[in-house]
Amino acid sequence: MSEIFEKFSLKEKVALVTGGAGLLGKEFCLTLAQAGAVVYAADLNGAAAEQVADGLRSAGYQAFSIQLDVTDPASTSAAAERIVRESGRIDVLVNSAAMDPKFDPQHAETSRNTFEDYPLKSWQDAVNVNLTGPFLITQAVVKHMVNQKKGSIINICSTYGLGGPDQRIYEKPGKSTVYKPVYYTVTKAGILGLTKYLATYYAGTEIRVNALTPGGVFYGHDDDFVRNYSARTVIGRMARKDEMNGARLFLASDASSYMTGGNLVVDGGWTAW
Repeated sequence: MSEIFEKFSLKEKVALVTGGAGLLGKEFCLTLAQAGAVVYAADLNGAAAEQVADGLRSAGYQAFSIQLDVTDPASTSAAAERIVRESGRIDVLVNSAAMDPKFDPQHAETSRNTFEDYPLKSWQDAVNVNLTGPFLITQAVVKHMVNQKKGSIINICSTYGLGGPDQRIYEKPGKSTVYKPVYYTVTKAGILGLTKYLATYYAGTEIRVNALTPGGVFYGHDDDFVRNYSARTVIGRMARKDEMNGARLFLASDASSYMTGGNLVVDGGWTAW
C-alpha cells in the first residue's frame, strides 16, 4: 500500500492544460508541474503560453507550450497528436479555457446588455469556446486515454453553473448597470452535463471525468464588488488564485481514484447558504 503523499504524485505523468495562460490556468500548470508531471500549457495566445512554459522550465520543471484554438478540430487534434508524439501519452486533461467578461475585453461591453438585447453573436462565440471547445479537445485527447486504458479529465465549472448569478452584487452606486451575461451560467451548467455524460460513457474503465467548481477568485476587482461578493460567502472573502490548486491536484492524481462524475466545489461556502 502506498503512502498518502505518493497518491498525489504525478511523476512520469503528462498533463495538458487548456487556457494555460489564464489566471487559474497558470496556477494549474504550476501545481501539476510541482507534482512531477510534464506539463503542456495550451492557449489561444501562443506567446503567453510560452511565457508560462518558460517560467516553469526556469524553475526546473518540465514544460512546453502549445498554441491552441479549442474551437478548431484541426488544432485540437494536432495538439493531442503532438503531445503523444513527444511524450508518449496524455494522462491528465484540464479544460480551463473559457470566455468570461472579466478576462475578455472584446466581449466585456456585452455585460451592459440586458438579456432582452443580448447579442446573438456574443452568445454563439461563448458557446463555441465554453462548450464546443471542451467537447473537441476532450474528443481528441480521450482517444489516447482509451489506448492507455487510463486518464483523468477535469472540467472547470463555476458556482454560476449550479445556480443563477446574483446580479445585485454587480450594482455600483451612481454607475450604469452591469450584468453577468446569460452565456456564463448556461455554458457552465453545460460543463456539468458534459462531465456526467463522459464519466458514465467510460463506465467500467479507468478514465475518470470530474468537475472542479471554483468560487470567485480575486483579480483586481473593485472594492464595491469585493464587498458585495464577500458578503455572500460563508468564509467572508473572495478566493486567492492558489486556493484551487489542492483540489486540482486531488482530481488529477490517484488520490481521487474512486471518484468520477463528481463535482468538487471550492467556493468559500457560497452555495452553502
